[in-house]
Amino acid sequence: MNSLQVEQYLHQNIPISQQMAVSVVSIDEKGVILAAPLLPNINHHGTVFGGSISNLAILSAWTLVYVRLQELFINSRIVIRRNTVDYFQPLQGDFQAHCIAPVEDSWSSFVTNLDEKGKGRIILDAEITSSGICAAKFQGEYVALI
Repeated sequence: MNSLQVEQYLHQNIPISQQMAVSVVSIDEKGVILAAPLLPNINHHGTVFGGSISNLAILSAWTLVYVRLQELFINSRIVIRRNTVDYFQPLQGDFQAHCIAPVEDSWSSFVTNLDEKGKGRIILDAEITSSGICAAKFQGEYVALI
């Protein structure tokens, strides 16, 4: 799947992504980068709403799992089990979430468990930035079920 196909999939199947005006910046071996503009995600302080930061981070990691499993022709249900977000400073403009690709051992174990047990778990990290400044860090545990 290319970036445009993934973006269309997200907008059609996860409506909040369209309401937040999420775009797919890149998908490659380094990870997934999603972006969103300030305006549909603004709060009463004129900065990005914390829930939007969390949503974009959750979505970036979910997208990484989804795309990689699609590349392996594995259809599964992907859900988030738990997550944490550490906020360092307010975001005052358009922002991005970069889900960092997991190390190969972690990904291989996830896929093996999914294949053999019908369920796999993986922990993923993401950084949320605006104008090159890291404003928050995310960690989430995802479960895929066949």
